Amino acid sequence: MKLIILAAWKWTRLKPFTNTTQKSLIKIFWKTIIEYNLENFYNSVDEIIIVVKYLKEKIVEYLWNNYKWTKITYHIQREKKWTAAALFWIKTNSDVFIIYWDSIFEKKDLDKIIKLKWYGVLVKEVKTPEKYWIFKIDKTNKILEVVEKPKKFIGNLANLWWFKLNSKIFEYIKEIKISQRLEYELTCAISKFAKQNILKAIKIEWEFIDVWSPWDILSANKYFTDNIKKSSIKWFLENNVQIKWNVIIEKWTILKSWTYIEWNVYIWKNSSIWPNIYIRNNTVIWNNCKIWNAVEIKNSSIWDNTNIAHLSYLWDSIIWNNVNIWWWFISANLKHDWSNIKVMIKWQLIDSWLRKLWCIIWDNVKTWINTSTYPWRIIENNTFTMPSEIIK
Repeated sequence: MKLIILAAWKWTRLKPFTNTTQKSLIKIFWKTIIEYNLENFYNSVDEIIIVVKYLKEKIVEYLWNNYKWTKITYHIQREKKWTAAALFWIKTNSDVFIIYWDSIFEKKDLDKIIKLKWYGVLVKEVKTPEKYWIFKIDKTNKILEVVEKPKKFIGNLANLWWFKLNSKIFEYIKEIKISQRLEYELTCAISKFAKQNILKAIKIEWEFIDVWSPWDILSANKYFTDNIKKSSIKWFLENNVQIKWNVIIEKWTILKSWTYIEWNVYIWKNSSIWPNIYIRNNTVIWNNCKIWNAVEIKNSSIWDNTNIAHLSYLWDSIIWNNVNIWWWFISANLKHDWSNIKVMIKWQLIDSWLRKLWCIIWDNVKTWINTSTYPWRIIENNTFTMPSEIIK
């Protein structure tokens, strides 16, 4: 049995993160998206094949450093476009799992397809089937037909793009024709597979995490921090540190006196939290960070090697790597009229359905004293702000 992970595309909806980071390497809670998928299937396959293209060298480097004893083969997607093209030149006689890299599922749901006797695809019931690829099934859950955005009701089981198939799928991929969107679509091959093989629709029972948009990073972190059931403090706390609810603090992280942590929070390794710090509401802080005196952080994701200086306030924000935030930085997260915050994605203004949204600070940014931001603002990588600058 082989696992094929499709991780070749850029995913422009997640800009600016995917300008420098492959989507599969975005960190959620305490590991990257691709690691959740690897670890769920690790003991069920004899080889892992990862289809790469965009920023392929970063995926290879990361997995070599962290999974060097795992048998991983890399396959570079060529010039053909879209889902089926990613599998066009792969050859194997083995049964395969084919999964997309951008979703995180509960292990209980994945076990259903891993242990399935025949072949299958994960599906979810949806309220608006006209927006999805929908499977028509019989009474035994056998898939009869796959229809994209059906105009007439044929069912409400939407394709989640996680498959267990046999090697015939690669023959069907070779036979499909380019679609009206000028793409080679895997669903065309899946439709043919379903007509000639037993392909079951496996309905998931638990929630899954889809990181489609920048604000999904924070909601994904919230999912995992909300499920911290017990505190785990592996290093040093000075006197008068106050911790409410459940937190995880990894090795070599020091919390100094009068730090106050409220609600579930995760702090990774080698960080230093100075006195009089208030950290709350599902914040995740990664490696080698330094949070200085009198800082408040709420519902934020802070990546490696970041310094946040005195009297700064970060709410609902994402801070990338190697950022230096100087004194009195304030991120506004709420519009004066309390309306939903709209975000420009792929040249369209998208309603986030959130009233509170953050700023994004990209790699290698340095803000000077008293910098502040309007809601949903991006500070591009390698930027230096001026004293008292307002990012409008």
